[in-house]
Amino acid sequence: MDFLSTDWLGTPVWFWLTFIGLVVALTAFDLGFLNREDKEMGIGESLKLSAFYITVALLFGVWVWVERGADLGMKYYTGFFIEKALSIDNVFVISLIFTYFAIPRKYQYRALLWGIIGVIVLRGLMIGLGAAVVQQYYWVLYIFAAFLVFTGVKMMFAGDQHMDVGNNPAIKWISKRMRVTPELHGQRFFVQVSDEKTGKLVRAATPLFLALVVINLADLVFAVDSVPAIFAITTDTFIVYTSNIMAILGLRALYFALAAMVHRFYYLKYALAAVLIFIGSKIFVSDFVLGGDKFPPLLSLGVTAALIAGGIVYSLWKTRHGEDAAPHLPQPETSPPAERT
Repeated sequence: MDFLSTDWLGTPVWFWLTFIGLVVALTAFDLGFLNREDKEMGIGESLKLSAFYITVALLFGVWVWVERGADLGMKYYTGFFIEKALSIDNVFVISLIFTYFAIPRKYQYRALLWGIIGVIVLRGLMIGLGAAVVQQYYWVLYIFAAFLVFTGVKMMFAGDQHMDVGNNPAIKWISKRMRVTPELHGQRFFVQVSDEKTGKLVRAATPLFLALVVINLADLVFAVDSVPAIFAITTDTFIVYTSNIMAILGLRALYFALAAMVHRFYYLKYALAAVLIFIGSKIFVSDFVLGGDKFPPLLSLGVTAALIAGGIVYSLWKTRHGEDAAPHLPQPETSPPAERT
């Protein structure tokens, strides 16, 4: 029992075990119940499942608030709301990836689920590394803050950027070194195919596996923004990791509803840009204007929530009519990589 009370990365082990148990239970629920058979998830089911995940995340925040105090509770919610809002950009990119590889909707949920499992591991490694660096070198936070301000300003004034999935270096590398079937094989990532020269059965990847790889690589790119944003709110590793993962866990459920109306959130990017600028600037204000005093967590949560809510409302209002809708973003090619011979 003493082991459970031991601190690991600044938080008792039993906190970590509780969170890991929750994540495992939710993932098992997805794999064992929701994903037992291939089916296309409708918008209604997507919204209901997303509401369930958001409720779980909010209740987890209540537990953090009660067990670890209001300060960390508010920081958890701030991080969760930021990551949830940033994930809307992920939805558009994931939609492009699935379109390029011609993945039917009934197989997309499985790819998203395994993608999320990969994200949980990759984000853990990134956050663990970031926490170790920040603990040893506090000044790294100023680099994070400056990067967030720069990214926010760039996002505010940059135009739409086209993601060329076909020219992704990872796809080219895999396609040159592995056999890739030109067609899907259900929800399978790898299959046995007959070699054209020898006639022997050999392992080959499917387009669903390539889509999974690109989704995880895309998340690493998004993590470059989101992870520093959370560290700019708090350096508590437990809060950084749990707020990140709880927001991402519900992404696969929310994807099917948002993918159908992602154009309605076109103007949210300006609100997200303002959030990144605010979070980055907050560190400099706390250390150089407030003399090292903490920026009030309640004010930080309020400003973040107001900016995100304002961006969502403005986007929905601005695109309420077809003729007022946001300009269409460029679409990728839809032909998957050919089989390697």
